[in-house]
Amino acid sequence: MASKAILPFFSFTIFLLLLPLLFHSVLAHSKDGKPSPFEYLQHLQGCHKGEHVKDLHKLKKYLHNYGYLSNYDNSKTHANDDDFDEFLESAIKTYQLNYHLKPTGTLDAKTVSKMMSPRCSVADIINGTTGMVSGKKRQGSKSVHRVSHYAFFPQEPKWPASKFDLTYAFLPGTRVDAIGPVGRAFQAWAANTHFRFTWIGDYVNSDIKISFESGDHGDGDPFDGTQLAHAFAPTDGRFHYDASWNWSVNVTAGSYHLETIALHEIGHLLGLHHSSVEGSIMYPSFKPGESKGLHADDVQGIKALYNF
Repeated sequence: MASKAILPFFSFTIFLLLLPLLFHSVLAHSKDGKPSPFEYLQHLQGCHKGEHVKDLHKLKKYLHNYGYLSNYDNSKTHANDDDFDEFLESAIKTYQLNYHLKPTGTLDAKTVSKMMSPRCSVADIINGTTGMVSGKKRQGSKSVHRVSHYAFFPQEPKWPASKFDLTYAFLPGTRVDAIGPVGRAFQAWAANTHFRFTWIGDYVNSDIKISFESGDHGDGDPFDGTQLAHAFAPTDGRFHYDASWNWSVNVTAGSYHLETIALHEIGHLLGLHHSSVEGSIMYPSFKPGESKGLHADDVQGIKALYNF
């Protein structure tokens, strides 16, 4: 009798252990059933320095895109090969520190899982400058002025003191169900800043321009299927969603929340960089069906940047 009682418990335990693998399997395929850009990461799990493994060059490109291997172009290293060298190990350690993972320098399961999370395409490290880990200066990076875990872009770009009434507009033809969520995101930032945001119909002359784009859309930061959206630091004003994802007005399983992502990208538009606080809106990655609002870290950051 006892052995029969143990079997259901054992089966449930095995299911829990396999759940992360099932989640990765879903992520590794796009909504149309084709392999996604994340798929290569699955077979790289467990890789470490000294190995030569197929598709490591894709990982190097991923880390280069987000600033972790920005020195590769100027060094005599092998950016396009599949060798796990000391440069790659150092980049992975920095990535792990930024995301509060154990800095092993190896592709452990938690690191692979984090890399497979769709994210904002704004780099974590820009021109060697990172601010995601409070109070730490890492190899190849400069310290960033900060009070908490929030960070600013290099040189701290921001809107002029006289420019606190900002207009925003949508590219003609933009899906109408995005207007409400984006407007609510602007309202949330307005309630916590000195800014006022006004929706206008003049896309060309608006301060902030919002659109849905796909692939290489001409701004120098093409979407590759791993990113959800991006926006530029002040006073550029461009904010792009990646149109290839499933987007929803309400919190919906399997879709990304329009308002949550807008809150994040508006933070960039105002001058905030990425935060290492997972609960903050400026944390770089997001889960499907996730809804987030402004965190104390986000509000502290914007107040510090604009001195109000």
